[in-house]
Amino acid sequence: MRLTRKRLCSFLIALYCLFSLYAAFHVFLGRRRRAPAASTRGLRKGAAPARERRGREQSTLGSEEWNPWEGDEKNEQQHRFKTSLQILNKSTKGKTDFHVQIWGKAAIGLYLWEHIFEGSLDPTDVTAQWREGNSVVGRTHYSFITGPAVVPGYFPIDVNNVVLVLNGREKAKIFYATQWLLYVQNLVQTQKLHHLAVVLLGNEHCNNEWINQFLKRNGGFVEVLFIIYDSPWINDVDIFQWPLGVATYRNFPVVEASWSMLHNERPYLCNFLGTVYENSSRQALMNILKQDGNDKLCWVSVREQWQPQETNESLKNYQDALLQSDLTLCPVGVNTECYRIYEACSYGSVPVVEDIMTAGNCGNTSVYRNAPLQLLKSMDAPFIFIKNWNELPAVLEKEKTLILQEKIQRRKMLLHWYQHFKTELKMRFTNILESSFLMNNKG
Repeated sequence: MRLTRKRLCSFLIALYCLFSLYAAFHVFLGRRRRAPAASTRGLRKGAAPARERRGREQSTLGSEEWNPWEGDEKNEQQHRFKTSLQILNKSTKGKTDFHVQIWGKAAIGLYLWEHIFEGSLDPTDVTAQWREGNSVVGRTHYSFITGPAVVPGYFPIDVNNVVLVLNGREKAKIFYATQWLLYVQNLVQTQKLHHLAVVLLGNEHCNNEWINQFLKRNGGFVEVLFIIYDSPWINDVDIFQWPLGVATYRNFPVVEASWSMLHNERPYLCNFLGTVYENSSRQALMNILKQDGNDKLCWVSVREQWQPQETNESLKNYQDALLQSDLTLCPVGVNTECYRIYEACSYGSVPVVEDIMTAGNCGNTSVYRNAPLQLLKSMDAPFIFIKNWNELPAVLEKEKTLILQEKIQRRKMLLHWYQHFKTELKMRFTNILESSFLMNNKG
């Protein structure tokens, strides 16, 4: 009986061991064998996306190893994040948007807005009564308004900082500009306006004494003056030189550089389209061109009387002359600085500038000693400067020896410089206004 029980126990133990081995076989080896079949069935049933998701999840989980310093690292990361946030808050604390509105009451305002600020205007119709636009430079928000409907007392004032663009070239314009300044003076006195800067198209002889009484340095309210032409007042403290720019009053456009503008051979050596005054250097220029026969190689079209407006045909001819000439001749007029200089730059035609002082009070300032064209020279304008048109034949002879690749490189350099020139002016303009207006706020 005991033997039977012993055999029975042995049998049960053996059976248990066999069952355990069988179970282990199916658990560890059977699953591996069935896996490919299951995968095949999964693919057939369209279960691949779910399996891929599970695979990615398993791979991610499998790669997460326990890190005994994980808690300390997380605390350190949180501390660094808090510290960075505190630094960021300190750096931005007190920085609020700075709003400036520009009132364009002279055509030079369009050069400021459309060419330097690269801003757009709505509506695009240049004859519209009211046009406006918006732009952001750094943390300064600019709005621009212009047109005949911008009249003193007939539009809302909802800003504290204003730049007024005025024409002070002649008596009639000065009277109109004075009315605007008297209107703004009342706004400042009634605290409807806090800060004012003026961009002024000055007199070509630099006779601008009429605006002196309005400057803050003389007890007035104009904190900053940007003035065109080489005024002896320029000090880079509260009076700054501003460029004449292109003739926007003649609808000279914003020009976009193109591949053909850079790379095409230009059929004309030089160009001059303009008014020739009797006994002027322009008359001498025409004589020199004719003497050497270079007038046949240049696009030359002259008139005896100045015309303030262009026709569509004359504007197109002028633009074509700039585009198809390697050089643009820029003789002096009443002032050395002329629209033609900037218009030539727009088309990659190198200005050949008559570098002499004209009659009047323009000249050296306390800041610069290289008049005329101090602003352009201070920014290393890549022009050809000559003191006398007798130097022109040698310039043209050298021009004839240049190959196309050399001209292409020169055009690229000129266009790049002109773009940099405008960008630099935009940043200077903004920095000057911010430092002046915000400093006076603190004062």
